[in-house]
Amino acid sequence: MTSGMQDEGAKQAALNYHEFPRPGKLEVRATKPLANGRDLSRAYSPGVAEACLEIKADPATASRYTSRGNLVAVVSNGTAVLGLGNIGPLASKPVMEGKAVLFKKFANIDCFDIELNESDPEKLADIVCALEPTFGAINLEDIKAPDCFVVERICRERMGIPVFHDDQHGTAIVVGAAATNALIVAGKAFDQIKVVSTGGGAAGIACLEMLVKLGVRRENIWLCDLEGLVYNGREAQMTPQKQAFAQGTQAAGLADVIAGADLFLGLSGPGVLTPEMVVTMAARPIIFALANPTPEILPDLARAASPEAIIATGRSDFPNQVNNVLCFPFIFRGALDVGASTINDEMELACIAAIAALARTTTSAEAAAAYQGEQLTFGPDYLIPKPFDPRLMGAVATAVAQAAMETGVAARPLPDIAAYRAGLDSSVFKSALLMRPVFEAARQTSRRIVFAEGEDERVLRAASAMLEETTDVPILIGRPDVIEARCERYGLAIRPGRDVHIVNPQDDPRYRDYWGTYHELMARRGVSPDIARSVMRTNTTAIGAVMVHRGEADSMICGTYGQYHGHLKYIQRILGRGPYRPVAAMSLMIMEDGPLFIADTQVNADPTAEQIKDTVMGAARHVRRFGIEPKIALCTQSQFGNMDTDAGRRMRAALALLDASDPDFLYEGEMNVDSALDQSLRDRQMPNGRFEGQANVLVFASTDAASGVRNILKAKAGGLEVGPILIGMGNRAHVVTPSITTRGLLNMSAIAGTPVAHYS
Repeated sequence: MTSGMQDEGAKQAALNYHEFPRPGKLEVRATKPLANGRDLSRAYSPGVAEACLEIKADPATASRYTSRGNLVAVVSNGTAVLGLGNIGPLASKPVMEGKAVLFKKFANIDCFDIELNESDPEKLADIVCALEPTFGAINLEDIKAPDCFVVERICRERMGIPVFHDDQHGTAIVVGAAATNALIVAGKAFDQIKVVSTGGGAAGIACLEMLVKLGVRRENIWLCDLEGLVYNGREAQMTPQKQAFAQGTQAAGLADVIAGADLFLGLSGPGVLTPEMVVTMAARPIIFALANPTPEILPDLARAASPEAIIATGRSDFPNQVNNVLCFPFIFRGALDVGASTINDEMELACIAAIAALARTTTSAEAAAAYQGEQLTFGPDYLIPKPFDPRLMGAVATAVAQAAMETGVAARPLPDIAAYRAGLDSSVFKSALLMRPVFEAARQTSRRIVFAEGEDERVLRAASAMLEETTDVPILIGRPDVIEARCERYGLAIRPGRDVHIVNPQDDPRYRDYWGTYHELMARRGVSPDIARSVMRTNTTAIGAVMVHRGEADSMICGTYGQYHGHLKYIQRILGRGPYRPVAAMSLMIMEDGPLFIADTQVNADPTAEQIKDTVMGAARHVRRFGIEPKIALCTQSQFGNMDTDAGRRMRAALALLDASDPDFLYEGEMNVDSALDQSLRDRQMPNGRFEGQANVLVFASTDAASGVRNILKAKAGGLEVGPILIGMGNRAHVVTPSITTRGLLNMSAIAGTPVAHYS
């Protein structure tokens, strides 16, 4: 295929994306029910009048009774759209819709795009100011310089809500974060560097002003544009904003001023910076070539001229993409949540510090998964986080909100900033809120958790997170040299022997003790000493189980690869003694409308009535670990005795056993799944049921049914799984599945890290 054909294919794909299955990228959805006359009377007349009167009496209540507190307007007149120039307001609409989508995706902020057919900056500002009753904040976008300066100034002076020109300040914030870390890598300081910049537009001027706020001396900044150096006395293409960076009184070009520069900041056009110019720059030069789609110099050319150069571009196919999406969703999130009247310098600087700090910490597993194959370790090729790093919301929005409160521009200060950040993290990491009671219980003690597949990337990242978020001690089964090399590759700070304990199957001083223990346990079950020695060299699940049996670990996690029952076999043989036996596997499915537990997904293919009863009892015990009171439904095709099937008979017998044991939780059955989740359906069949509302635990009569429901919820309903949790083993072992994520392993480590006394 020729490149022309490839370009044509990409063009058509982009057009199809915008047209199908329905035109555009946005829709409006109601957040309240409108299913009957009662709903209508509350949503509109007469009930709506109550909200109107409350807002008239106290305008601040608009954030309580309307969507205004979470609504941003993206406003443009289309005079400076991306790299397309002045294409007009209508042609700019796809870009503004795209910006609105980013607000929703990254920060859950609702957004209307507004394209205005007005080129006069003062009239444009008048229109924007008139929008204040509708929106909680304004994002000005793609308005040409110097008009954008006029529009923003007028709007900020007249409006009592944040007005933020993203092309200026968003770019400046991300450049500031990248520059902060680039200087750390280069071993330089803001107040000592020479900066040379090309491009005197809105973004370029804003970036230079931000560098000054960060400590760069104004006399050390040299600005060039199409007319060459901006100097005192120049008349062509001058603006007051450029004049603030004028140097000297003589005309000069970029080549004349680039020598000795520590930082090149390009927001101009392709090929402006040549390799010959790079050679004259200072040692370890920092080159931000941000022109799109073709930068001022391509990274390979810059690095050939100066091998130690630290390079950023505006493109996603090179390291260090300076992308405004790292900033604008989260600075608005923090500003909206405290009812900020403006976005001030302190909030912007807090945003910079938070973004820069994230890149210097261990990369999140979710970001690593989204950018597989890229080196996400702080250094020359990783100066700022990736846009899909889920930690950005909590870190950046919290820093912004804190700065707004400290500077007195927050109309609704937050009572607990730590709780606010936890809430933001919970909105991104769907499991965080439900897992909080488990993590809190786990922090009350320190347990040793052994991971059977200790060389797996997900395990290594989970172990690193354990050390940051819990008091538990990770033990990894694997080869130390492999583990160390992979930690280095993934940018993890943990190292074998220093941060985590290692069991090396190939060469461990405890090997003889381990195979001896295994042989002692299995000698009369067909295991010879030779077999025992072989198992302890090759089967990491068996090694982990022996460690728990010997008291060298408190719990084990295995199953990141392989078949579930293959792992379960060794756990049952080694640890399934005395009161311990695998009863069932239960998964917590985190759905949009709340949690739903599913059992038994793995252990007993066709459980007996006694096994079903034990599953229900164990499920209730584990559900309470999450601070949830169980309401358990025994689910089959049969409903309250209406079918004489094997599954129905077993469920009815289990119900009788439960009744005889008089448990202290709610349960009902046997019934269909839809009846379990819909009381109105249940009431038709059994009006005097044992509990009201939805069941939160579904126990099935076969693993086929339970596992099928679990997988459907994951694949088609967006359910996030925590588990499987192995019931019946006293929290001494858990078998996960190969699809588990790093976050899932961290959650399982918290579950394994909770002593039995906390939930028995």
